[in-house]
Amino acid sequence: MEVLEEKEEEEQKEEEELKVLEVSAELQDLEMKVSVEQVCVPSDTHDFDWSSIDTSQLLSSYKTNSLKEKKLLHIADHFLQQYAHLCPDRKPLFLHPVNECGVEKFVSTTVRPTLLPYTELYHWHGCASFVSDYLTMEPLKSPITPPSSLYSPTTILKYQRGNCFDFSVLLCSMLIGAGYDAYCVHGYATREICTLDETLELCPLLRKPQEVPKEGMKKPSSKYRVKPPPDLQSKFELQQEAKKAAETEAAQKNKEREEEEEAEKPKRDPLHGLRVHAWVLVRSGKREVPETFFINPFTGNSHSTTDEHFLGIESVWNHRNYWVNMQDCWNGCKDIIFDFSDAIRWEIMLSGSNKPLQLLPDTEEGKELSDKDMDGTQEKEEEDMSFDMPPSWVAPIQISPREFETRCSQGRKVILYKKAKLEKWAPYLNGNGLVKRLTVYADLDCTEVVEVREWFKNREDMLDMREVNKQTQLTTDFFSPGHLLGLKAHTYTLLEPETEHMMEFYNEARVDGLQKRVENANEMTEYFVGRDDFLHLRHVVFGKRGKKIHLAGTRTDINSRPIVQIKECFHRNLEKPADEDVAERIFLITEEAIYLIYHLKDKYITASKKDFFKAAERDRKGNEIVMTPEMCITYQAGSSEKDKKPLHLYKLLQELTEEEKQLKQQVWQSEAEVLNILKVRKNEETDVKLSVSIYNTERNEKRRQQYEAMKNTVEDELPGQEEQDLDYLAPFLIQIGHREKMTKGQALRVRDDCLTDFKHRLIDKANIIQARFEKAVEELQKKDHWFQEHQNQLSAEEEDDFLARYSEITFHIHILALRLNREKQTAPQKYLALEEKLRKDPRLAEHLGHA
Repeated sequence: MEVLEEKEEEEQKEEEELKVLEVSAELQDLEMKVSVEQVCVPSDTHDFDWSSIDTSQLLSSYKTNSLKEKKLLHIADHFLQQYAHLCPDRKPLFLHPVNECGVEKFVSTTVRPTLLPYTELYHWHGCASFVSDYLTMEPLKSPITPPSSLYSPTTILKYQRGNCFDFSVLLCSMLIGAGYDAYCVHGYATREICTLDETLELCPLLRKPQEVPKEGMKKPSSKYRVKPPPDLQSKFELQQEAKKAAETEAAQKNKEREEEEEAEKPKRDPLHGLRVHAWVLVRSGKREVPETFFINPFTGNSHSTTDEHFLGIESVWNHRNYWVNMQDCWNGCKDIIFDFSDAIRWEIMLSGSNKPLQLLPDTEEGKELSDKDMDGTQEKEEEDMSFDMPPSWVAPIQISPREFETRCSQGRKVILYKKAKLEKWAPYLNGNGLVKRLTVYADLDCTEVVEVREWFKNREDMLDMREVNKQTQLTTDFFSPGHLLGLKAHTYTLLEPETEHMMEFYNEARVDGLQKRVENANEMTEYFVGRDDFLHLRHVVFGKRGKKIHLAGTRTDINSRPIVQIKECFHRNLEKPADEDVAERIFLITEEAIYLIYHLKDKYITASKKDFFKAAERDRKGNEIVMTPEMCITYQAGSSEKDKKPLHLYKLLQELTEEEKQLKQQVWQSEAEVLNILKVRKNEETDVKLSVSIYNTERNEKRRQQYEAMKNTVEDELPGQEEQDLDYLAPFLIQIGHREKMTKGQALRVRDDCLTDFKHRLIDKANIIQARFEKAVEELQKKDHWFQEHQNQLSAEEEDDFLARYSEITFHIHILALRLNREKQTAPQKYLALEEKLRKDPRLAEHLGHA
């Protein structure tokens, strides 16, 4: 029996070994196929030769290891040896790859925490976005094994390219510098994540935010409401018809969805679960991060730790330590707990405890290793386990303002999404200020364009965004606050008059409170906000075109359209009774009629009205008839009596007639404003101008020319100043007769006379400024006294003149005070500077001891 059991065990072992060999052979074949497939990747990611980079200017820390680093590498090798014995089925750890100089460096020392001086990089989203935009992705040489080298973040930034490990180390360095609890992760992910394939992902700019359901306020029901007429149709038949239509529609939608899902379904990946990837882990706690999440460095997007695209984790590290994941990843990363203090779930490399790594008991290898270690290396292991991580060998990470602004390699980047294409440009690269464009397509092949969105920066016309709907041919421009005409948004098909236009304005910047204007060939509607007269809508109907009219006060000749009707709507004015507060008024210009509709009174279902008809009849002498009962029809809600005050109605009609004339003028001015806006927009689009900050001397040509002119002026003045300074001893040397050699007494006399004269000149200058200051103060006091006596007698113009003169004297006093204070502060320094200059003067230095 025992012999049979041994034979069966041997057969099982042989079968397992054959299976392992078959699996390894299959993996090698797949790896070869994938390596061949990777040749099809765009050439811009493979035309760079990393072996040709210049490393001569790098610091010595790049080329050698310190004693502490060597000790760390020894600890890492010992850790890897024990790990391989404890977990023989797992792949080797990514511990100490070589850097760009061919020197082995531990991965934790490659992380260099850095806080860069840019506000955008103080948040994780800004850091991730910058790294994903700035670097160009290079695939791993072998998709199922980690790289053999890991270059420094400074080299990666210099050449703007790298693999997923390079991306992760740079991003982790920036996040730790910004205060986040961030870690680099070595694990496994799907093909789409590893190869930066986003063609099946929805563009983040197209994702709709989750709508929070709002509880609708139920309107109180009124018992006086009118009952609806009875519905005589069969509800059962309607329900059956609706049910059939819903079933047909649902079947059609399901069929379309299945077809779309089938087309969008990714192809089967033979290396699923084996593709190596690196990303960043951000744990909750620091920087008020509420929940632990992943960051894909290729895209800069955040992902939940339960995301199905991340399939497993081998290890994580930061600038202080290294942890190995001991948890099962059969369900991806969904069940992983990121508590690094849990020694069962995470094996730490440099722990503070003195306990060595435990080996498997009851095994010959374990006994042998334990015997050897117990003999002479136990104390050494305990010492190693409490070892502190050496500082990073990487030079400080620096990014210049120009590099930060340019972002993308060559200033441009293209990302393909599901039915969308996103293009990015660096600021000022395009002459029209375009920095981002999103093109939305109707099909997966991206052939039929549905919509185009464009974002702009630094435009003088404050254009911020443009949306173009290719189906309706409608263009919408969005403007930031500050446009010359107060525009907020403009929707149009063509920048031509009498076509469809919808203009939105920043109503806070307008006197009339205009918020929106909608116009076409026949109508114009204006919407107002915050007006004192409670007007909120004005609707104008135009007729056929008439002759040209020139408006006084405008610069535009308008071939005006005749106004047929003007309708105005007003909000409720609570200071007036409802039956006296106008809700709508309609001016029928061609019919010479005016309709007034008032607001509803409480508990009434009809509103009061007044209809005016302007009579064209005249008496025999040609005079207009003043008022007739037929000219006004009134209805007073809640009263059956007619209004018996014709004088009041006549005055109201006169007021309305005058307001009708003013409304015509306002409508014509609105038309002129529309024409002016269209003209300005045409000019802005024809000649796009970009604004440049006055502090940006590289791009601000005007500012740069001023700076260079000022610099040249100073340089031109310096030689003349030096020539004048050469003769500062001339008046005193004349007194001794310009001798080639002087005695010590003569040199001391010249030095003392020069210093005394200079001291007197400084004092005289300060006294002159002091006298002018006192004189100006005295004059100001006299002006103030005179104004107090004659304030009530002055006219407005005289008072303005006085205030202007008063301000001028006050400013003059302020300048004199600053000059006097400066002279008092700099006089000792000037005196000492001259004294030092005299000591170094070649004519006096022999006797003053400063040759």
